[in-house]
Amino acid sequence: MKIDVIVGLQWGDEGKGKIVDYLATDYDMVCRFQGGPNAGHTLKFDGKKFVLHTIPSGIFRANLLNLIGNGVVIDPITLEQEIIELQTTGLTFLDRLFVAHKAHLILPTHRLLDAASEASKGAAKIGSTLRGIGPTYMDKTGRNGLRVGDVFAPDFKSRYQTLKEKHLNLAAMYPEIDFNLAAEETKWFASLECLRRLQHVDGEYFVNQALDAGKRLLAEGAQGSMLDIDFGTYPFVTSSNTITAGLCTGLGVAPKRVGKVIGITKAYCTRVGSGPFPSELYGEEGEALRKAGNEFGATTGRPRRCGWIDLPQLKYTIMLNGVDELALTKIDVLNTFASIKAATHYHLDGKDTDSVPFEMVENIPLVYREFPGWEADTDACLQRQDLPQALQDYLYFLEEVLETPIKYISTGPERQKLIVTP
Repeated sequence: MKIDVIVGLQWGDEGKGKIVDYLATDYDMVCRFQGGPNAGHTLKFDGKKFVLHTIPSGIFRANLLNLIGNGVVIDPITLEQEIIELQTTGLTFLDRLFVAHKAHLILPTHRLLDAASEASKGAAKIGSTLRGIGPTYMDKTGRNGLRVGDVFAPDFKSRYQTLKEKHLNLAAMYPEIDFNLAAEETKWFASLECLRRLQHVDGEYFVNQALDAGKRLLAEGAQGSMLDIDFGTYPFVTSSNTITAGLCTGLGVAPKRVGKVIGITKAYCTRVGSGPFPSELYGEEGEALRKAGNEFGATTGRPRRCGWIDLPQLKYTIMLNGVDELALTKIDVLNTFASIKAATHYHLDGKDTDSVPFEMVENIPLVYREFPGWEADTDACLQRQDLPQALQDYLYFLEEVLETPIKYISTGPERQKLIVTP
């Protein structure tokens, strides 16, 4: 058996949570393979909105197992809060939630370092969510980190103290910030009791044995491909591999066991925080997109930068991920626009190109193609042929340029607002 994967193809916030939730009924297990509580996967059904930060998006489907893989970094405080919020809904899930022993822990001093480092950069800040993600991955690669399995070690507190002292020495290099470390430590150690009570597994064996037993697995990525540490808009990226390849190291799965790759993209582009964003719209156009799409971060609440869809960027991430089929989300956001645009090329060194340059800088000149808007409600559309003709024409254009079929078309945030192409 092979493991399928869902990845974001832009700068995150593409709507992965909804697609994972929809597809989960076809699987036995959903596995998060990278990122941390900087992710915010939003699901909406039964008139309620849910935002998951660490727990996989398959948790709402009865009988479905969910694994937080070794590639994820976990803040025990955030995880406990998430568990408590889910329990208040009456959902029974703790017997279906598993945590990999080798997942790394975010300490309070990781968040202190993150905040102090970002504050010291001024205008050059990268737009961190200040969740301690970067410093935690730095300790992981620096061979200093603490992992979930360590919380059961008799000398855990000693290991914690050693790493804390290292962090405090590093923090001394930065200007002092307002951070109540003692209070955060109290909450952190209390939250470890919740973490210890969860089901812990050797994730790599857990996943591979499930595949060997013929179980159907879906891997869930966080953030987006343009935030990948190797292939994103460096240095304005996250600290993990957000592309398909990341599931191999994030779960302990061999490349030959990767199955179908589903890429998620919005019908336009958004980005949170700093960094180059070629198709960004300013002024009234950008504000119109932000307002129509309610573009505010699910985790941070920060307003997202908005722009037209960037096709060279999408072709790039489709290539990197080996995408087999696309899910196009938030098409309904464009329902009221008289016309829409798609960036087809970058104009670099006097030439048009559809290749992403080594260093994507601000204000790259773009070549756009304009399309008539459909100016119609798509809410009642149940099949692709029900969509307005102008929208159908636009979808065919995207498929032709991206050379990838659009399998899923989201017409609203609710679970049932999804058109599936046969």
